[in-house]
Amino acid sequence: MATSTILFGRGSAVVTATGMNTQVGHIARLIMEDETPMTPLQKRLAATGKVLGIAAVIICAAIFLLGIMRQLPVFDMFMTSVSLAVAAIPEGLPAIVTIMLSLGVQRMAKKKAVIRKLPAVETLGCATVICSDKTGTLTQNKMTVTTICSVRGNESLHGSFGAFLLSHAALCNDAKIELMDNEINATGEPTEKALVVAAYHAGVNKSMLDSTYKRIYEIPFDSARKLMTTVHRSPEGACRSITKGAFDFLISRCTHIYRDDNSVPITIGDRTRLHALNTAMTGRALRVIAVAYKDIPGIKGRDLANDLSLENGLTFIGLIGMIDPPREEVKEAVRLCRQAGIKPVMITGDHVLTAIAIARELGILTGEDEAITGEELARMKDEELSSSISRISVFARVSPEHKVRIVKAYQNRNEVVAMTGDGVNDAPALKAADIGCAMGITGTDVAKNASDMILADDNFATIVAAVREGRGIYENIKKAVHFLLSSNIGEILTIFAAIILGFPTPLAAVQLLWVNLVTDSLPAISLGVEPAAKDIMYKKPVPPGKSMFADGLVFKIIFEGLLIGSLSLTAFITGFRFYDIPGIHSSLRSQAITGTGPDYIVPWTGRTMAFAVLSLSQLFHSFNMRSDKSLSKIGIFSNRKLAASFIICSLLQIAVITIPKAASMFQVVPLSLRQWAIVLLLSFTPIVVVELQKKLSISALSHTGSRRKASYRE
Repeated sequence: MATSTILFGRGSAVVTATGMNTQVGHIARLIMEDETPMTPLQKRLAATGKVLGIAAVIICAAIFLLGIMRQLPVFDMFMTSVSLAVAAIPEGLPAIVTIMLSLGVQRMAKKKAVIRKLPAVETLGCATVICSDKTGTLTQNKMTVTTICSVRGNESLHGSFGAFLLSHAALCNDAKIELMDNEINATGEPTEKALVVAAYHAGVNKSMLDSTYKRIYEIPFDSARKLMTTVHRSPEGACRSITKGAFDFLISRCTHIYRDDNSVPITIGDRTRLHALNTAMTGRALRVIAVAYKDIPGIKGRDLANDLSLENGLTFIGLIGMIDPPREEVKEAVRLCRQAGIKPVMITGDHVLTAIAIARELGILTGEDEAITGEELARMKDEELSSSISRISVFARVSPEHKVRIVKAYQNRNEVVAMTGDGVNDAPALKAADIGCAMGITGTDVAKNASDMILADDNFATIVAAVREGRGIYENIKKAVHFLLSSNIGEILTIFAAIILGFPTPLAAVQLLWVNLVTDSLPAISLGVEPAAKDIMYKKPVPPGKSMFADGLVFKIIFEGLLIGSLSLTAFITGFRFYDIPGIHSSLRSQAITGTGPDYIVPWTGRTMAFAVLSLSQLFHSFNMRSDKSLSKIGIFSNRKLAASFIICSLLQIAVITIPKAASMFQVVPLSLRQWAIVLLLSFTPIVVVELQKKLSISALSHTGSRRKASYRE
């Protein structure tokens, strides 16, 4: 009883199990046994870090040995190698990723998706399957009675039969109704609220019924039985039990039928007719509630708690059809899912025909998609379910316990699964899923604590909006990795190439660390606020095992690293040969060129120009990372934070060269206007080169597309 909420009434309890032997204990065990899987981003970053660590050690060891072989100062080469190792690893990446994810959390919260676990932000972008409850998530959770049927067929809601049927449905009901400012206010479970409101409009007031026909016993609704039974005593002392619930479960318990104000034996024809009516109603996406009764003579002295006949030998009254309209925005959200390569799946406790009708209306069930019931699911072995689950889009009459099997079956096919849930029994499935989405309105505290995300409005469209945001964040993280690695490769190649070509070390250790600090901070973070591309939901989800460097990204990083490195080296050689060497005695020039000789022979201007170009070219290069489209199309200043970070970091870079104390600390010298012009020309080159590269890539894609269209026409 510890997890039960007592709203009213009185009773006694019998303890049948304690601790982990209870149903709640069973759920707790499932939660503890199921480990939350690593997110795709965590796996990719771990693999990236491993590769970068090994590569950095090898490259830096090679540079150190090359320097020793050229008889450069051991201590200087050691410091340069250590600094290069620090520069080669984007140590700011974890902090940048965390900041990007945090910014994503803020944006998602505004869209009513509350993220509880930070990595879930990116995982959403990789989702390939979204399993959603129907009621309240795909639909409005505003049930309205639209149709009632007797064995003869449709009946009027306001006729004598309607009053008889709805009065029984209102008595076997825990919802409450009251008038407030001439408006009906019902409280309770949505289905039950719809029944008492319909009864009120049919001239039956539940409050008056309850006071006249006292409830003396009840068997609460159970998801396994799918029935609820109450026993009432009339003022005359007569007792009647009323049972309502799923037609499939109720009809088999009926031996009589209500016809012409009498209870008469039910016939095979009656059963056939009722099955046809139920099928027709569920086929119209109606939720169908069946109602029956049983008069109980001589109830005095009988122990109703042990009376197993209360739900047998019933008289069938009729069917009540109600509709829970789909949310208007869900149909578009489902279309976006399919367009984005995400499979939407409906999971519901409703009748399979009702589920199919709603799923078809929303676009969840299309073509050769299949729908199965919980009973069919229970008969399937795990291997059979895993092999056939890709064809299934609707699970009907499913209990919460089945959800874990559904999650595992999709994960066995390497799918990234988002699962919704609201009850205590949903907690194991929410934890086992890659993204557990708990309901913010109807969800229990246990479900929320087991989830990665809470839907503040219980809306399926909110999940899709969060997926879009997650995809944008993953793309931004990828841009940051692209930017940082291409910049770091440029730093490595600058030093490596200079030593190979026989020049002095072009950058001091403190300069390497400064460049890393400037370029790894604000520009990389600013890329994290880049808005998602308009066509991002036209792309397929990134497969979980796909490398972050797939689709040619590794070649782009190397090419751009070579570009930045060659520009920095060009600046160094220019400054060294044209400004440093002419200023020293002719007898020392050969030693200066080879980097040997007295300590005072230092390439001051060359290093300063290389230092400036390396830093500024990376800042210019950050604009290239924003999109695969040309800057002229997306606008240079459309990301104002990146523009601001460029200005701030550029001013800092200029300051360390022009301010005397800072220049002394960073081992640089003031540059002339001509030297600054050379620096700016070289620094701006990445914009020109990458813009040309984008233009050529777009032209190639357009040409390929044209050829494909031509082949289709042929």
